[in-house]
Amino acid sequence: MTHEEMLAALAPSRLPADMAILGWREALGLAGLGLLAALILYALLSPWLARRPSRRARIRATRGLPAQERILAIARILGHLPERLRPAAYGEAHAPADAEIERIALRSRRRG
Repeated sequence: MTHEEMLAALAPSRLPADMAILGWREALGLAGLGLLAALILYALLSPWLARRPSRRARIRATRGLPAQERILAIARILGHLPERLRPAAYGEAHAPADAEIERIALRSRRRG
């Protein structure tokens, strides 16, 4: 049996002829559904696709806080309290100047 004979032996389609062809309305509806799906996907993935501010920018954002609060905020950002800021954080010594706090924080590396 050839391909043409097999097609001829099939029952005729039950759909109207205009439903078997993709028209401009159907294409427009599919494009709209595609855009809606892309919008939903973007909304779901946007928290993971957003760029986080750098460590330096987050440390600079603490400017203007009182010294001990700023040191605590920097410790939260870094995940540890730099050794040179410990006396100021616990009130054993005066807090260094703002520029010095930033310099210490940016040079700080976690000891593992």
